[in-house]
Amino acid sequence: MAQVSIARLFEDNREKLKLDWVAGRGGGAKSLNSDLIKDSSLGLIGHLNFIHPNLIQVLGASEVAYLGGLDGAACRAQLARAITRDLACFIVAGEGPPPPALVETAESRAVPLFRSPLASVELMWMLRPYLARALAESSTTHGVFLDVLGMGVLITGDSGVGKSELGLELISRGSGLIADDVVELYRIGPETVEGRCPALLKDFLEVRGLGVLNIRTIFGEAALRPRKNLKLIVHLEKPTAAEGVPLERLPLKPGSEPVMGVDIRKVSIPVAAGRNLAVLTEAAVRNYVLQLRGFDSTQEFVSRQSKQMKKRDE
Repeated sequence: MAQVSIARLFEDNREKLKLDWVAGRGGGAKSLNSDLIKDSSLGLIGHLNFIHPNLIQVLGASEVAYLGGLDGAACRAQLARAITRDLACFIVAGEGPPPPALVETAESRAVPLFRSPLASVELMWMLRPYLARALAESSTTHGVFLDVLGMGVLITGDSGVGKSELGLELISRGSGLIADDVVELYRIGPETVEGRCPALLKDFLEVRGLGVLNIRTIFGEAALRPRKNLKLIVHLEKPTAAEGVPLERLPLKPGSEPVMGVDIRKVSIPVAAGRNLAVLTEAAVRNYVLQLRGFDSTQEFVSRQSKQMKKRDE
């Protein structure tokens, strides 16, 4: 279960959002977690809401002006409606000071109160991606994860099929290594899975016969990427001596594989002597990019063939 404490949220975003901790330091140990976000009917972050309180309540100029127009008792009564058991913190956005009743309530109820000079909409726009990554559902998989021509590509296959060797050749051709052997996957959106590398394995690629290679030292900083959204799976198929790989020569429908509930495009490439797998992988990436733009080579060929057959029948 992914979780992030309010104190860590403050420290991670302190410089970026120019945060100041005004009151409620006693609530810094409170945490947001993925189960709470998934099961709760409350919103994660949004402007101050008394009817459906958000877990992170943001007060912009309008909300501060509203609270400032109430007397102390009425203001405290309204704020009590917003403080639920799961409330994480208040953030006052903009140049104005937080209302005194808000400071008093946050301190007495041990609810962290932050202040940022950024506008409320900009603050939420910058904080949402952080929360999405910090609280994302996660899992791990085996393979080599690379940035190939700007696209996140996961190379999979049986042990010893040549995944790391292919990864090394792609890196030498300009691709970037994200993770080898163990790839951490995070679902950061409804249709988005992000791949990262465990801290212990960063920079390293294991190649049989050569051992563990430090890619940063050999190829430089440009050969590494911190993270990438997973868009394509390239599965290496190793044929046996008795039979070849049962692959369709002219697949009319693209293959896919579900990863954490998201369908990811999948291409299977048979491994055989003399085949340049790096070129094939790059071609698969380029072909997928063209398909995303509405150009499908297979369908174009089938259509051209159908037209030719109709002409012969006429």
